[in-house]
Amino acid sequence: MQIFGSIGWLLGYILWGAFFIFKNFGIAIIVFTIIVKAALFPFTLKQQKSMAGSARMAKKQKELREKYGNNRQKLQEEMNKLYEKEGVKPTGGCMTTLIPMIILLGIFYAVAAPLTNTLHLNSNDVSSALEFANSIPGYTHTAGSATYQEVSLLKIFPQIQNTQEIQGIFSSAEISRITEFANGFTIFGNVDLLTIPNQHGFWSWYLLFPVLCFLSNVGSSVIMQKMNRQNQAMQSQGCMKVIIYVLPLFSAWIAYSVPTAVSFYWIISALISLLQSIVVSKVFSPAHMTANSEARHAALMFEQEAKIPYIYAPKKPQGEPQQNSKKKKKSK
Repeated sequence: MQIFGSIGWLLGYILWGAFFIFKNFGIAIIVFTIIVKAALFPFTLKQQKSMAGSARMAKKQKELREKYGNNRQKLQEEMNKLYEKEGVKPTGGCMTTLIPMIILLGIFYAVAAPLTNTLHLNSNDVSSALEFANSIPGYTHTAGSATYQEVSLLKIFPQIQNTQEIQGIFSSAEISRITEFANGFTIFGNVDLLTIPNQHGFWSWYLLFPVLCFLSNVGSSVIMQKMNRQNQAMQSQGCMKVIIYVLPLFSAWIAYSVPTAVSFYWIISALISLLQSIVVSKVFSPAHMTANSEARHAALMFEQEAKIPYIYAPKKPQGEPQQNSKKKKKSK
């Protein structure tokens, strides 16, 4: 978690820059997510190429398993030859998946800890402010998980900024920055991203955020799965159903009990990921990339064959036909 917090601390500079320009945390989250997704696009493209390579070799791998299924050593040798011949790394997709996941967790910590990771305030000062806030009667009950306490603190900060405790923790310039930041969490006119949905009852308009959080994540997963369907057996596994339905349901439950800013980020992230996947599937679809790869492979084979020298039959001397013609005239 400390590693992800450190990544979030670095990414927080982008989030703060977006907020500094637009003075609205909702718009800042959208701009921030687009920038980071664009930076991660090369990894997404590499992952798509890895999927295309795996799809291209699936039939050949099946033939090798059928041929050398009883000889594991020979099968491994032939598999390695196949990977080398096709130019595909067996673990090529692992790092391209792992790195974006690590960065995305860092993004979450940039959003969930805005005081330390976005405003880059001293962590000890923030901890002291949280201790003071938790001592306020009635606040501890609504503080939520420790992960989101900084977001909750922002909600009441304009009311406690003039207290002696806060004045003793932060400088006047820091208090001004925090207050400006806390006042920038309103979107769509009157929707406060610092509000926790479960504080307003089950039928509140804020319930839409957990619902949209669930629908956006499920819809994104289902659509991306259909666009990138490569292995029918894998799609029917129970673990895939857990990823598609159970995890978004768990996220929606969390979104119901934490500040709306967190669920708003999850919704925006899911929608942008879906849009990115649609673009990638159209322009860099596995079928399209497989055809391009096979064309490049054929061109490479043709180029290698062209380098092989041809053996020509020896040509007859140019003067020989003339000599023969003279002999014919003499014979006449």
